[in-house]
Amino acid sequence: MTGPRARLADDPLWRAVGLLDVRWRRVVWAVVLGTLSLGSAVGLAAVAAWLIARASQMPPVLTLSVAVVGVRAFGISRGVFRYLERLASHDVALRGMAALRANLYTALAEGSPGALVGLRRGDLLARVGADVDAVGDVVVRALVPAGVALAISVGSVVLVGAFLPAAGVALALCLLLAAVVAPWLSARSAREVEARGATTRAAMTATTLEILEQSGPLAVSGRLDARLDDLRATDRALARVTDDGARPAGVAAGIAALAVGLAVLASLLLGIPAVTSGTLAPVELSVIVLTPLAVFEAANALPAAAVQLHRSRQAAARVVGLLDGSATRATTTARAADASVAGPAGPSSTEQASLALDDVAAGWPGAARVVVAGVDLDLRPGRAVAVVGPSGVGKTTLLATAAGLVPALAGRVTLDGTEVGALPREAAARGVVLVAEDGHVFDTTVLENLRVARGDVTAEVAVATLHDVGLDSWLAALPDGVGTLLGPDATTVSGGERRRLLVARALLSPAPLLLLDEPAEHLDAAGADALVRHLVATTRGTAGVPAGGGRRGVVLATHRLSALEAVDEVLLLGVPDGAPDDAPARVVARGTHAELLGLPAYRWALDQEAPAPR
Repeated sequence: MTGPRARLADDPLWRAVGLLDVRWRRVVWAVVLGTLSLGSAVGLAAVAAWLIARASQMPPVLTLSVAVVGVRAFGISRGVFRYLERLASHDVALRGMAALRANLYTALAEGSPGALVGLRRGDLLARVGADVDAVGDVVVRALVPAGVALAISVGSVVLVGAFLPAAGVALALCLLLAAVVAPWLSARSAREVEARGATTRAAMTATTLEILEQSGPLAVSGRLDARLDDLRATDRALARVTDDGARPAGVAAGIAALAVGLAVLASLLLGIPAVTSGTLAPVELSVIVLTPLAVFEAANALPAAAVQLHRSRQAAARVVGLLDGSATRATTTARAADASVAGPAGPSSTEQASLALDDVAAGWPGAARVVVAGVDLDLRPGRAVAVVGPSGVGKTTLLATAAGLVPALAGRVTLDGTEVGALPREAAARGVVLVAEDGHVFDTTVLENLRVARGDVTAEVAVATLHDVGLDSWLAALPDGVGTLLGPDATTVSGGERRRLLVARALLSPAPLLLLDEPAEHLDAAGADALVRHLVATTRGTAGVPAGGGRRGVVLATHRLSALEAVDEVLLLGVPDGAPDDAPARVVARGTHAELLGLPAYRWALDQEAPAPR
């Protein structure tokens, strides 16, 4: 497809506006109301000019009564229509922003999480926050003003032309200067300025959020001053962008003012001879001279509308970038839709579920190297597998790949015989759930955080699950029990309590297969061993499983080895002897805990652990 239609399809702003779910009848209604508002202003100027000029001739008062009423009517209606236009246009914009966010969240939820891997948290926040707002602003600050300006300009030219055709032509030319040349100049400069501004504002948001949320770790690591310097540098860069944008905006404003002056001067130069020749009444001269002062109110809004158009386009490009990153998932989801209904949309029962990794190579999207390669793994309910190895060896990457959150670079990851990447996200989550180290805890109650896994969790079930993971003492100390608010990202909760809370949420999930990344991190030796043993017990159906799912399959990525005697298999990841340092990690040994104790490296790592008290 080529031509204008193809260009529209490729335009990120047009694509984003499509996700606004705009009802164009509402937009037209907003334009009509805006036209009536500014039309009242033009009518007020024209009638007031006629009234002043006619009153100076001291006619009978009754000849002025209609004009007096018209001035009052136009003055009142201008405010009323302006208020109604604001209601209509902002209703369209706010509804559109809500729809765009809902569509964006849906696309991200159903798309590939790998699209978000390379984004800083603050950058993601900027895209779903300020960028979505900027896309929605295109209706209020660009489309509606442009429609109003066009309608008012045509109507005003017709009005002035009815009194004096030459003055109407002059007004039209001056309106072209203000409504075309000035916006074109603003748009030309805004193209680069807004691109820089969008990137800079996103960087500022990301850096600010990092400093606010990670000030403690940054201070301890000695990187806080460097991040503050980055924030100051970003602020200076944003100030430079603002200054660069102010110069052409000033020039555009000057052109608009020049156009107004030229329109008034042209009306005088053309009107005075017409009055002298008798083709134009003296009272009408005041109308064609003063009316342009109100007409240009609409045209003067167009340079800002042109800037907003580019600002919205840059924001749309960033929003659409998130969607494009999920395009592969969306395509495979559509292709797998029929199959997911008929067959492997998720495990039909907890006893039949199975997750298989066949010669899998894993790595983060966009990274230059494979992190871990050649992994074979079989997981089903009743089976517990531990993945161990030094920090940075690739345990987290492997679990994210197994959960279908990151595509495998080689090999196959299948859930019930179907490629996990070809399943809809919701279907994959019904079969396998990953508990990540940085899993999010929401700014709501303990109970609602647990209901993220399953919406029908009762307070009694929540209390029992928290007891199972060792949070009974913590829960007893909370002022409102499971109804206690945790605050933004659980900043009031310790690292160990947070980890147990995430594990409890996973246990409440109906998914029969659980992948847990360092579930015992930040816990003391006894607490860590007790939690790991409880998770292994859930695979046998011998521990309390409030979700009612019976046995589970569990993969534990952990540094702690002392509690692994009950797992069915341990996979030891590492770089093979003699391989380069940047070579991908592989499974250098596998077997039961007892079998691996014969390996010096495994035995040495176990001996370094603090023993749990007996």
